[in-house]
Amino acid sequence: GKYGAVYQIRLGERGRDTKGTAFVVYEDIYDAKRAVDHLSGFNVGGRYLVCMYYQPAKFERRANAEEKKKELEELRRQVKAKKQQLAANANQTE
Repeated sequence: GKYGAVYQIRLGERGRDTKGTAFVVYEDIYDAKRAVDHLSGFNVGGRYLVCMYYQPAKFERRANAEEKKKELEELRRQVKAKKQQLAANANQTE
């Protein structure tokens, strides 16, 4: 490639949220940096390229945050149900 030796290119799947994306892996990190620096914002066919580095730790944190959010929502649901149950019991004793 123009910016260095390309190791692998993978295209996103059409029916998924990766449609319209491509994952380019360079053999050398400095080649990848040069490609990101020069190609980000480049206009291709009326669309602008958005170039980013793959950051596995960032994606892992995002997945963990989503998992924690689901746990929190479940706990809130349980607390709400318990409050309703306590209120119902209090109304029955009056």
